[in-house]
Amino acid sequence: MKNLKYIIIAVVVIVAIAVVLVKNRAQIQATKKAVNIVTYYVSVAKAEMKKLNEDISFVGTVSANNDVNVISETQGKVTHIYVKVGDFLKAGSPLVQVDDELKKASYNLAEANLDKAKKDYERFKQLYQQKSATESQLDQAKLAFVNAESQFVVARRQLQDTKISAPVSGIVTSRLVDMGTMVSPGTNIGNIVDVSRLKIKVSVSEADAVKLKTGDAVTITSDVFKGANFAGKVETISAKADEAHTYPVEVTVLNNGKQQLKAGMFARVHFTTINRNEMLAIPRAAVLNSAKDAKVYVIDNGIARFRPVVLGSEFGTFVEVLGGLTANEQVVISGQNTLVPDVKVVIAQ
Repeated sequence: MKNLKYIIIAVVVIVAIAVVLVKNRAQIQATKKAVNIVTYYVSVAKAEMKKLNEDISFVGTVSANNDVNVISETQGKVTHIYVKVGDFLKAGSPLVQVDDELKKASYNLAEANLDKAKKDYERFKQLYQQKSATESQLDQAKLAFVNAESQFVVARRQLQDTKISAPVSGIVTSRLVDMGTMVSPGTNIGNIVDVSRLKIKVSVSEADAVKLKTGDAVTITSDVFKGANFAGKVETISAKADEAHTYPVEVTVLNNGKQQLKAGMFARVHFTTINRNEMLAIPRAAVLNSAKDAKVYVIDNGIARFRPVVLGSEFGTFVEVLGGLTANEQVVISGQNTLVPDVKVVIAQ
């Protein structure tokens, strides 16, 4: 009886183990079926021949074409103010008037002396021709005339300097004197900036400097004016590098549009420097790994093949392909991070 009992227990254990094994096998098969039905959705783009330009951009500070401090060249008390901050002035327009009473008196005296000396000189020339005056008398009359003329020029300039004028056309950004202020030669009267044309200075590397030339067209953008482009050109390229081994480049831009840049703003200068022939290119998003070990997924009859490629220069969102691809081959640009080589994929529209 005991042996029969042991036999029954053993049969029950064996049957239980068999049931567990069958159940596990069914679960494994179900898991394999689930794996087999995974679908990989990807977006693709064709490798195409494109004519691309190299875009180099640098950030610089906008400065005015002319930024001038107006300095007094005379001494005296300010008697009249012609402008206020924000006014636009043409070159030669007055800013302030300094007391000119004494300068005007000196000018009138110098003008009278010049008129007398000129008449005396003309009279002595006639007398000399008539042999009624000596050569020495003629020379003295000529010297007196030249001396009077010089004094007149000085007096005229001193009188003109009492009306302090704008040396350039532009906008008054500061005025540092008021009515009654005493000024002297060297006193700063104010500041005028000409923003009708702006300058932007940037520093470029030696590799980029050799690609540029004066007159090259550039595009200027600013975060202040989203989506706006300003046209400019390369004005100067330094022939000497600075201490950081970069070359200062100055570009100019006309500032006469609806949206106007202001001096002191940051702006990005885009240099379109090289017109190249057509090249095979793909979106930069298709490239995996580093540029030295670049690989892409290529779609071959619905299968994603992992393929190494040789890359060249980058042009914005595109990169030049020197080897590993041919024109019209499809490369994966989205979804490649979850791919494994040699699996079927579905191209998302």
